[in-house]
Amino acid sequence: MPVLIFATHNPHKLQEVQSLLPASIRLLSLQDVGYKQAIPEPYDSLEENSRIKAITIYEALQHDCFAEDSGLEVEALNGAPGARSSRFAGEHATDAENITLLLSRMEGTSRRKARFRTVITLIWKGKLHQVAGTCEGTIVTTPRGKNGFGYDPVFIPEGSQKTFAEMSLEEKNQYSHRAKAIRAFCDLVHQLAAESNTK
Repeated sequence: MPVLIFATHNPHKLQEVQSLLPASIRLLSLQDVGYKQAIPEPYDSLEENSRIKAITIYEALQHDCFAEDSGLEVEALNGAPGARSSRFAGEHATDAENITLLLSRMEGTSRRKARFRTVITLIWKGKLHQVAGTCEGTIVTTPRGKNGFGYDPVFIPEGSQKTFAEMSLEEKNQYSHRAKAIRAFCDLVHQLAAESNTK
């Protein structure tokens, strides 16, 4: 059974990922392994931030691991907040503060198209792999719903009338960028595990 460390301190992300992983993959959080340090996210791209997070944990713990970086890319804001989504309103901004800044920046515009992207970096037996997932949608003018986290109350995915925050986790997983990335990630892990077993 593959044992992987997920490089996150975010319990919401851990819950989402665990709900998507097959039972054949055992997941450990940073809390499970006693890693309390902050993980750097210095880059302007999701790909680079995901990569440096995975490398940081692998070098510290010398164990197969994966990291993800997700961001909201808003057309009217030229792709912002992007890789700075969790820190849009400041280093220690709350979800509510980030949403308030986003809606104020978009005030008066009818261009509401946006997309969520997730990039996952897996380090498996010392080798680095990346997969990604995207969810297209629109930004509403007023937050709706109590579930989820981040920008979920203001994002409606294509094909739905609900914001992510109005959905159950099961509903959200039918649309979400993270769910798509995790499905690609699971396929990759199964493939790598099968290749290891045949060697």
